[in-house]
Amino acid sequence: MSVAAYKRTISETESPRQIERRILSRVTGELEAFLVDYDEAPRAGRGAILAQGLRTALWENERIWTALRDDLAEPANQFPAELKAGLISLALWVERQTQMVMGGGGAVAPLVEVNRNIIRGLSGDAGEPVAAE
Repeated sequence: MSVAAYKRTISETESPRQIERRILSRVTGELEAFLVDYDEAPRAGRGAILAQGLRTALWENERIWTALRDDLAEPANQFPAELKAGLISLALWVERQTQMVMGGGGAVAPLVEVNRNIIRGLSGDAGEPVAAE
């Protein structure tokens, strides 16, 4: 199956909300794979963890949040203004937190927690923990 046909099939079988949830779940699982090692490592040892794949996962996560932020900023976006403002603010926080982690500081856990909360919202379940897909 060609890439175009695959994308068309997905867009015909999944809602945008399901697609966002699936993509965010995948990248969150990638971040979680590095969470304990990075967050517990001394600052001097974090560069190696970033090089082992965390940097790529962080970049993908930031790309997702940038796309969400850009979509929310579109005049055609019909989310309530307060919700849009809150999510845009959250996207900006993700960007700052990601840059701290990329620089060897900060922690991965807060990024994972934010993603998991958004995944719960996309799932329509605000109270249950979400496992990686």
